[in-house]
Amino acid sequence: MVEAVAPMVRLEGLVKTRSQSESVFELRVPEFTVRPGQMVAVIGESGCGKSTLLDTLALVMAPTRVGRFEITSESQSACDVAALWARDDEDALSALRRDLFGYVLQTGGLLPFLSVRQNICLPARIKGGDIAPSRLDALADRLGVAGCLDRMPVALSIGQRQRVAILRALAHQPRLVLADEPTAAVDKARARAIMDDMHRLARDESVAVVVVTHDVDLVMDRADVAYTFDTQQVSEHVTSSLCRPVNGSGS
Repeated sequence: MVEAVAPMVRLEGLVKTRSQSESVFELRVPEFTVRPGQMVAVIGESGCGKSTLLDTLALVMAPTRVGRFEITSESQSACDVAALWARDDEDALSALRRDLFGYVLQTGGLLPFLSVRQNICLPARIKGGDIAPSRLDALADRLGVAGCLDRMPVALSIGQRQRVAILRALAHQPRLVLADEPTAAVDKARARAIMDDMHRLARDESVAVVVVTHDVDLVMDRADVAYTFDTQQVSEHVTSSLCRPVNGSGS
């Protein structure tokens, strides 16, 4: 059971405040947990704090305050991310991003001057390794892009680009995959297939997956856990958003 596995990500007591001109946005996350093999959906409309939460999980945005922020891989003890931010240890944060993370952007984010195969292998090269051809071929076949590996991204359909982006995020065997609206640019049938692929691959690879989306119907029967946001206008210039489990889901 996924629920019996120790958390990959444990976040408690997070507050992130962002200001622009006279406007202030505050995101509060009392608790957020992701386990290996689990797909967690983060659901909400534009402006609720989805991207802020994802950027915090991706270690590209420092929390304003946080009680506990730990990331654990299978071979390591829990890493105190809150302490790394406190001492501004960018080298350690970069190493975590490089070694443990995969990222799927809304538009795929493929580099246009590299072939599909080169795009997929890039994260492994950055880690100083390579991807076994058998693994690459097996994942490409499973995601339906085996015939696209030697094409350039411009020659792919939108759906193919998204599937390649998912393959790139998984091929170097990360422990945590973050996906930012990965189905925003595809039709409903393709979106359902992409979500099914991500859920199934998360289980098979024992990867922790966090999917940010505004489409409730698309993820609620696929996600193991879902979080949403209660947003309120505190004053003329201050907006507050509380991240909470959907209908009591959570760990």
